[in-house]
Order: sequence, then C-alpha cells, then structure tokens
Amino acid sequence: QVRLVESGGGLVQYGDSLRLSCAASESTASSKALGWFRQVPGKDRVFVAVIDGSGTNTYYADSVKGRFIISRDNAKNTGYLQMNSLNFDDTAVYFCAIAVAPQLRPATAGLYRYYKYWGQGTQVTVSS
Repeated sequence: QVRLVESGGGLVQYGDSLRLSCAASESTASSKALGWFRQVPGKDRVFVAVIDGSGTNTYYADSVKGRFIISRDNAKNTGYLQMNSLNFDDTAVYFCAIAVAPQLRPATAGLYRYYKYWGQGTQVTVSS
C-alpha cells in the first residue's frame, strides 16, 4: 500500500507563509489525484485543495483561493501545499491524501470516499 508522510508544519505569525510537503512511498501515487484536507479539534476534516495526477488541473476551497497553491513533483513522488497570507482560521492539522482516480470533479473533490490513502497529518499554528 501507499504510505504518505506530511512535513513542513510549524508555528508561524499572522500573514506569514509556509510550505507543506507530502512524500509518497510508491511511484504509483503519481498517477492519482492528490488532495489536502485540514481539521481542528471538535470539527470535521474539510477539503482544502486537489491536483490531478499530471499536475495540470487544480481546484481549491473558497476559504483558501488566492492564498494557497497546490503542486506536485512526480519525479520525487511528492506533493506540496504553499500557504500564503496565513490567518488564524488556517490553524489546523493538515492531511494529504491520494485519490482513487487520476482526476476528481469539483463536486467530488471534497468527499472522503474518493481518497484511498491518507497521511498522519502535520500541525500548522498561526499566532499573532
């Protein structure tokens, strides 16, 4: 099975930037869409962004549009989430996930059942 490991989280100041990484153990993950989700205590895990297997098409949640950029380097079996202009609502544990298909439609990109493999998460904390 594919194993995913997130890294790059930490404590940052309001308005700063941070880049998260998602390393996959298997090259076969590069043929599937890659998603990012986030979760805070007491709330559901919510969709952040997704990129297709080729790295061509992306889709973002309204809360992060214009601030976050999802990308991937299939030669390194690694996905990324560049987070800019961070605010307090961005504080969460961030998870990457590999989808069941090369592409996901916007209507299904945020549905858990369309992702087969998940990482353990990395904490991002935004402070004043």
